Amino acid sequence: MCGRYALNISGEDLAVEFAAGNANIAITPSNWNISPTTPILFIAADNLAGDNRQIHLARWGLIPSWAKDASRQSNAINARVESIAEKPSFKSAFKSRRCLIPATGYYEWATELGQYKPKQPFYISNTDKSSIAIAGIYEEWINPQTSSPITTAAIITREVAGILKPIHHRMPLILPKSLWSSWLSSKSLAADEIDQYLKMIDLKSPDAGLTFWPVADEVNNARNTGPELAAQIELPPAGTLF
Repeated sequence: MCGRYALNISGEDLAVEFAAGNANIAITPSNWNISPTTPILFIAADNLAGDNRQIHLARWGLIPSWAKDASRQSNAINARVESIAEKPSFKSAFKSRRCLIPATGYYEWATELGQYKPKQPFYISNTDKSSIAIAGIYEEWINPQTSSPITTAAIITREVAGILKPIHHRMPLILPKSLWSSWLSSKSLAADEIDQYLKMIDLKSPDAGLTFWPVADEVNNARNTGPELAAQIELPPAGTLF
């Protein structure tokens, strides 16, 4: 699961890094603790080549276009890649509304399956400090009470691999730059093309270039949004964790 992440970049730098337009969009302020249902930025393209990219704004938590109300939003922040092509809430967006969700880094909490104390938060980012490009999907939902459209999005997750295994069993699906255009293509996937797309994003080393360190429990409170949340802390010796 990915339930909190950070984004600290100017609109101009974001546009350059992802070769996207709309640098003057109302970029949300730097937030080191982005939480579900809050506004997030995503990159999408409107051509088959996937290179005519624009920066857009959505709320984190996908509402299917057929939903009668917004009650599903907080429960649909993540979409599992293993079932995204079949799940009614996600399959339509996966076929034709794919996006990238940029992040400076993200947080994960240790489970009892790893070597760390359960619920210990960690911050995960690229070693080279570049933005993380998380695969996502987006949808437009029409509020039946106001008839106004609301754009929502979800982060795609996969089984964890490599250096992140000691922390958690899931991780965001992070795409290398070489796959951005293919993922962002506006092509609507036919039934016989879905497996091809899923194989394309089944990376052999999904943890490539990532690093992580433990952070303080202050990240648990969504009202805390400053850069100190990503500061590394020292953990007590293993024998005193439990």
